[in-house]
Amino acid sequence: MRRFFGGVKKWVWVAGTAALAGGCATHRPVAEARPAKVTAVAGVAAPVPGRDEAAFDDIAALTEAMLLVRRYYVEEKPFKDVVYGAINGMLTELDPNSSFLPPQPLANLEEETRGSFGGIGVNVGVERDGVKVIAPIEDSPAFKAGIHAGDTITAVDGKKMEGASMDEAVKAMRGEKGSSVKVTVERQNGEKVEVALVRDDIKMTSVKGVRELGDGIGYVRITQFNEPSAEDFAQALAGLDKAKITELIIDLRDNPGGLLESAVGVAEQMLPKGQEIVTVRGRDGQKPQQRFESGPCGRRFVDLPIAVLVNGGSASASEIVAGALKAHKRAVLVGEKTYGKASVQNVIKLALRPDCAIRLTTGFYYTPDGKMIHGVGIVPDVQVAMSKAEWRQAQMRRMYDEMPGATTGGMQKLVPDAKDEQLERAKEVLKSARILHKG
Repeated sequence: MRRFFGGVKKWVWVAGTAALAGGCATHRPVAEARPAKVTAVAGVAAPVPGRDEAAFDDIAALTEAMLLVRRYYVEEKPFKDVVYGAINGMLTELDPNSSFLPPQPLANLEEETRGSFGGIGVNVGVERDGVKVIAPIEDSPAFKAGIHAGDTITAVDGKKMEGASMDEAVKAMRGEKGSSVKVTVERQNGEKVEVALVRDDIKMTSVKGVRELGDGIGYVRITQFNEPSAEDFAQALAGLDKAKITELIIDLRDNPGGLLESAVGVAEQMLPKGQEIVTVRGRDGQKPQQRFESGPCGRRFVDLPIAVLVNGGSASASEIVAGALKAHKRAVLVGEKTYGKASVQNVIKLALRPDCAIRLTTGFYYTPDGKMIHGVGIVPDVQVAMSKAEWRQAQMRRMYDEMPGATTGGMQKLVPDAKDEQLERAKEVLKSARILHKG
């Protein structure tokens, strides 16, 4: 059953990709702040006599400005376009992740919720100098062209992305399968390259690579947190349990995030009932607006030793899972510092225009030990650095291991010798813990 908290969809938004979670049960937020009294029609707070007179004057000024645009602008614009533009301008002025969603962008968002869309296949965050690549989506045109986490897309088909909103960036990169697009990419070392891409249908499988690595160690990789993530993860754990694994590696590298509820649904399967997973705090940063804890669930793996792989492409919902398991000492984190994306957006449909919505940043999430990691990230317990070239080869080797025969030509010659140092270190950590436990 799908359930939204507070009547709105709760997203941990990254890169224009988001999805609705499944899970073991309906998760109930604890200590949710009560909303202000609202009117039955518009869903806005009732005016307070005297205090809101200045606000009404400001609204009148906005209305006058829109009427002037409607009357005198050099090109005639439908009044609806003027109004929608004013709403979007108000929201994008707040932060890059807040925006107005008229019918088509809202439909695109719901399309992503189902796990597929047409585009180049990158998860991004908007920064002042352009669009920062958090992680390329596997098997996508961007992935195959060698676009890496940390790259900045400064232009799309010659249009500069500096100062662009999230929706503008996503719209520029989206398109029908088979259509061509050129993106200008700036590497972290300052090198600039122009990459020609052909858009494709981007299908986002959440749980991949489920297998037994030998010596009792199981492996599961979560590429992002979308609608079936929690249920698929539960099925993966059940299968590995039948294989009699004694330890588990969860790979969250280059996982850009997704839905908060989905992250909760995954994390609770490895925590006892009633354990805090994440809190969402608003303006004051003190009192939680919402507190999410592990609720009723099916099979729990609370005693299974776990190592979690993370890197600079692990963001948002990935950091919720990694942060919760680390705070409760349920897992050892191995790899590199995570991205540091901890803002939460609500997608709220308008009562008067149900085919439109606003995406509004309403808070930051905090790990169970009270840490707010937005802009900071999570430092793993065991730090293992990998260069871009090493990580690329490790990804190719992983693809070869997961889909034998899928790689062709020169790629097959490269992957047999590629080594995933972070994965190997995670295996060593689990084996060492096993020896110490027996001792």
